[in-house]
Amino acid sequence: MRIGILQTGQSPEPLREAAGDYPDMFVALLAPYGFNLVTYNVEQMQFPNDLQECDGWLITGSRHGAYEDHAFIPPLEDFIRKVMAAHIPLVGICFGHQIIAQAMGGKVERYEGGWAVGPQSYDFGGEAITLNAWHRDQVTKLPDGAKVIACNDFCANAALVYGDTAFSVQAHPEFKDDFVDGLMTTRGPGVVPDSLMAEAREKLGQGNDSQAIAARIAAFFQRQG
Repeated sequence: MRIGILQTGQSPEPLREAAGDYPDMFVALLAPYGFNLVTYNVEQMQFPNDLQECDGWLITGSRHGAYEDHAFIPPLEDFIRKVMAAHIPLVGICFGHQIIAQAMGGKVERYEGGWAVGPQSYDFGGEAITLNAWHRDQVTKLPDGAKVIACNDFCANAALVYGDTAFSVQAHPEFKDDFVDGLMTTRGPGVVPDSLMAEAREKLGQGNDSQAIAARIAAFFQRQG
């Protein structure tokens, strides 16, 4: 299957040589499943010419807010609505999770409860799954047709499905622990409370369930193939 990665941001330049950019992380995460992954840098206005160029689409994370005024956001929302109407499988991660919800009529806001950083445990229908997170924005109002399939006390809408067309997750299965540590070094100071980063660092290295989500993403795409 040919999966189009819609890149909506860049990893910090100091981390890029070791960890790669966001599309590279998804290539590594989904490597066991044999997908042909191609990247469209929509942040730089490089959009697909046609919905059918790929068998499925995946929207990456970004440092941008879905509600902010950036040139790429309106055409991305339009693309999302067209993909959904055509029932082409769509996956969203973090910003991708948020922009799908917003495009379909939901609401994304800066969460008053603060940040989620590092390993977080989520309830996926009774199964506890630990994933790395890096976000303050959240989906605070669900669009019509969205169903919550994961949550925790901090994030009520941590993963959503839209029928059999879209699957989105607030956390980052593609983020390895060393990359999260690097984010705390490069983007955290003065933004994320020091105490929260210290707590996150204590949890790094204990393992997480990113491959469980990779398997869910792969199964979602493969069911549509």
